[in-house]
Amino acid sequence: MEKSRLLRLLRTLSKEELRGLKKFVRNPFFNQRSEVPALLDVLEKSLKNGRDLPDKEQAYRQIFAGRLNDEMALESKSASAAPSFDDHRVRMAMSFLYQLTGQFLAVQDFLNDRPLYQRRLAAIFRRRHLPEQFAKTCDEAMTAHERQPLRDAAFFEENYQILLEKHRFAVESQAFDTLDFQELSDRLDNAFLARKLWQSCLMLSHQSVSCTHYQFGLLDVALAHIEQSSALDIPAIAIYYHCYRALTNPVEKTHFQQFKTLLIQHCALFAVEELRDLYILAINFCIRQYNAGNQDYLAEQFELYKEGFAQKYFLTDGTLSRYTYQNAATIGLVLHELEWVEQFVHEYRPALKEEHRESLFCFNLARLEYRRRDLGKALRLLQKAEYKDLMLSLAAKTLQMKIFYELQEFDLLESHLQAIRAFIRRKKVMGYHRENYLNTVHFTQKLLETNLFDKEERAALRREIEETKAVAEKEWLVRMMNEER
Repeated sequence: MEKSRLLRLLRTLSKEELRGLKKFVRNPFFNQRSEVPALLDVLEKSLKNGRDLPDKEQAYRQIFAGRLNDEMALESKSASAAPSFDDHRVRMAMSFLYQLTGQFLAVQDFLNDRPLYQRRLAAIFRRRHLPEQFAKTCDEAMTAHERQPLRDAAFFEENYQILLEKHRFAVESQAFDTLDFQELSDRLDNAFLARKLWQSCLMLSHQSVSCTHYQFGLLDVALAHIEQSSALDIPAIAIYYHCYRALTNPVEKTHFQQFKTLLIQHCALFAVEELRDLYILAINFCIRQYNAGNQDYLAEQFELYKEGFAQKYFLTDGTLSRYTYQNAATIGLVLHELEWVEQFVHEYRPALKEEHRESLFCFNLARLEYRRRDLGKALRLLQKAEYKDLMLSLAAKTLQMKIFYELQEFDLLESHLQAIRAFIRRKKVMGYHRENYLNTVHFTQKLLETNLFDKEERAALRREIEETKAVAEKEWLVRMMNEER
């Protein structure tokens, strides 16, 4: 029962939602099976108190207690007689409760979307030929729709759907003088353009990191229309237009700057989930440009991270991706924004999933102390956590290697280099990571063995390092050689 889809769903409910569900499953319109609320009561006690869940047999006896007594009375007069456990009945009760929980969440979500609810109700009144009720409800739908703050693609889609209801009513009523086909067409264009650009940017971003090649359909026609009309006055269209142009023509920097400016300026018009996607699109663009040699985009990326974290855009249900945590800390360290990094790694530590929390926190705090040149503290932090993630473990071992070298703990370093080699082979690190880290270990070993006071030996080693493409710590290796002059 613990690993069932029902329990996974129930654990996501808030206390208020759980109370609503209890009322919902007792409503005879939605459910007429007495075992369903009985099962929910049994499970709720464990969910509330944090106790172990009953197994299916225990649940069976609690759910069907009344029926079992009747069955026992019919089957035997003996008080010691016990009814047999019926696994099928428990599984059916769990299945019904799962379905009803889904219905409850869907109904709740529908009723909370006031414009959608009013529009659907207006359509019912239209089909039942109730013109006064239709007109009032349709106006209420439009008013509720206009009052909500978001102006994203979904806004224009719903706007079109409400107008379409009015159009259908006018046709059915033969009120042809009230038809405004131009307004209906314009709203449809806005909805299509906003959604088409949104979809195209996501497809283009995915295409850049995968082997997939997409066909973009009517996009060229849409772009031409946007450039020839006033569509760029609409933020939901303008933001994705400049995003798409930046992704397809990164040399033209004005599109990225426009995209970024509009994104920050009109953030109140988009839901947090969409803002997170937009910021990730912008950050990934910056990463690709920085990797291509455009150094200015590192600061741009950092600014996006700062703004995104200040507005809490990167959190999903209070949880932060470990990759976002790691990337943000890395950029702050590279730009020597040490105070920001220190505040960041502490502030967002609780938002990391428990299985990665301590290792990521200790590793990034160790990198911070390494930048501050408190090598002893950095080393203690690295040794404090257990690194379950393979790449994080390699990064931690590499930082430890650098600290041993800089502290001139050469005996410890020799043993550590052997341990890294063995780790890479034992864990079967694949692809360019394997070559990167093995080459880093190889050249660190050569640093120990080379007479760096000999100009020819040092020059030969420098050439070998610089000519080798896959070296994870090339910059550090060259710097260590320069310090030995």
